[in-house]
Amino acid sequence: MIRRAFWFTTGAAAGVWATTKVQRTLRRLTPESLAARAADRAVEAGHRARQFALDVRAGMAQREDELNDALGLGPEDPGAAGRMLPPPVRRVPLGRATDITAAPGQRVAPEYGNTEKRTTDGVG
Repeated sequence: MIRRAFWFTTGAAAGVWATTKVQRTLRRLTPESLAARAADRAVEAGHRARQFALDVRAGMAQREDELNDALGLGPEDPGAAGRMLPPPVRRVPLGRATDITAAPGQRVAPEYGNTEKRTTDGVG
């Protein structure tokens, strides 16, 4: 009799445990729960990306200071402003040159010097 009571209690406890486990899993897989978890993870990823960007900026500033010190371009150097690099020159790729007299959006072929039409026989 004691043996039967033991196994009955063990079976009931296992049933309650399994039912609870299944209910938790089902609740966790509902669309609302999945959406909430996705939103939380997106927010966490945003925080990590922001922290990464701040770390990169701090590293860039530190490296720039190191380079300025190595080149003697410290902020207390009065001649540093005169030794700054000029702004970069913007270059237009070949085939995309435009004429000032052309209408906006209209492409004009660049001039490459002599554009006379030549024949293959060498005459004309």
